[in-house]
Amino acid sequence: MLYQVYIRSFLDSTGDGVGDLAGVRAGLPYLSKLGVDGIWLSPFYPSPQHDHGYDVADYCAVDPVYGDLEEFDRLVADAHRLGLCVVIDIVPNHTSTAHAWFRTALAGSPGSPERARYHFADGRGEHGELPPNNWRAMFGGPAWSRITEPDGTPGQWYLHMFTPEQPDLNWRDPRVGDDFERIVRFWLDRGVDGFRIDVATGLFRHPDLPDSPDPGADERARDSVNPLAWNQPDVHGVWRRWRAVCEEYTAQDGRERLLVGEVSVPTAADQARYVRPDELHQAFFFDLLSAPWDADAFRRTIDDALRDIAGTGSTVTWVLNNHDQVRSVTRYGDDTGVFGATRARAAALLMLALPGAAYIYQGEELGLPEVVDLPDEALTDPIFRRTGSRRYVRDGCRVPLPWSGHASPFGFTAGTATSQPWLPQPAWFAEHTTDRALMDTTSFWHLYRDALSLRSRLPQLGTGTLRWLESPRDVLTFVRGDGVVCAVNFGEQTVPAPLPGTPLLSSAPCPPGLLPGNTAAWWIDSLTSL
Repeated sequence: MLYQVYIRSFLDSTGDGVGDLAGVRAGLPYLSKLGVDGIWLSPFYPSPQHDHGYDVADYCAVDPVYGDLEEFDRLVADAHRLGLCVVIDIVPNHTSTAHAWFRTALAGSPGSPERARYHFADGRGEHGELPPNNWRAMFGGPAWSRITEPDGTPGQWYLHMFTPEQPDLNWRDPRVGDDFERIVRFWLDRGVDGFRIDVATGLFRHPDLPDSPDPGADERARDSVNPLAWNQPDVHGVWRRWRAVCEEYTAQDGRERLLVGEVSVPTAADQARYVRPDELHQAFFFDLLSAPWDADAFRRTIDDALRDIAGTGSTVTWVLNNHDQVRSVTRYGDDTGVFGATRARAAALLMLALPGAAYIYQGEELGLPEVVDLPDEALTDPIFRRTGSRRYVRDGCRVPLPWSGHASPFGFTAGTATSQPWLPQPAWFAEHTTDRALMDTTSFWHLYRDALSLRSRLPQLGTGTLRWLESPRDVLTFVRGDGVVCAVNFGEQTVPAPLPGTPLLSSAPCPPGLLPGNTAAWWIDSLTSL
């Protein structure tokens, strides 16, 4: 089980209001105590921060706001001493406009090798004043921007499926693949244990860049929907190449290197093609995150994943939260906001009982809700800057963590009393500080810690099968291995429990023989295996 660290918002060691690598290093004992197996770090590369690091200006360095390579090396060494693996984010779909490759391309001429690294094309219209095709960007607006040529005349257009500051690389140019193999090796040589691959369905576009019959699909969904721009068959060759590199390093020292992809595709069967034995080890299964709070919906989602993804020999990679999504405590709430925390606790216990891998996002273990009332002037998400709409804006799940105290900055920053986090923390964060969670044995933190401890101690909760049991309406019940039973009551009424006695672990108090509404629990036939 890996813990996603959004570095900007984890812990600030310098007092500038922005989290950094030294802050992550200081927080490693906390994560070890929680019981995670490793960490996934958000991008820390030099970047103009138009999309908070997902616009990379140099893939083999550290942005000074986060530290330097020496600090990164210390972080990896400390993590390994604690038995934690380190997975880093890599962004191969696009660079920053500040990257040397793109600056060189701008200085080149149409048709030059420098421009071949990206998607440059002549515009349509009498004077090339119209974009090369009708595609729209995921973060809003046209997917093309026009440049001014070195001689000062209006010139070609370049493709960017996110923002104009994130030009898409052209992976049909073999130099791009060679460069990224060198980048992958650079970080493996520094001791990382793997990579989380941003936009793993990207990289390749339809070679003809034709008009789309639904050009605004990505913009509406804020997701990779346009079939001409995503999920092209050529991308699988890249993952086979990276897998071979990882296997090479594993063969040298026996330590597995992990490739986990951000794979947003229509069905579990589509995702299964990314986790074939010679491609990615894992791919995030977002369908569980997006499923409504409904027993039938959760069962269909789980069945699809276990049938199609586990059938490849890979493990399903479950996730309920990340840095791009509304937090589960808010997402599962009803109109009154009453059930969000209770349901989020139950969903967490369900996820951690499923066969496969699991990732949790920082603050999930504190039961943090989404911060939904950030003022417009505080928002930094490029979606808001490009559309003016707060819908899909991701800042609310990225507010810096509360560690201690009763007022902002809640121990997040080591600065003076006037130092402020890069996003404002609400006063109610005082109810969710790590100090408070550690002292309260009924907190989210203890639920996660206890569940992770049991996962590591009970072989039945490792890899293996899941078998559904007969259940009352609105209840899902399944057995793992040879005796661990998990039941989740999605309804509001208390129902009979599947086993007598007090459960081994539950998301809310469970009277013997009963399972309250919006509650999950685990039972075991015999406690001798503990």
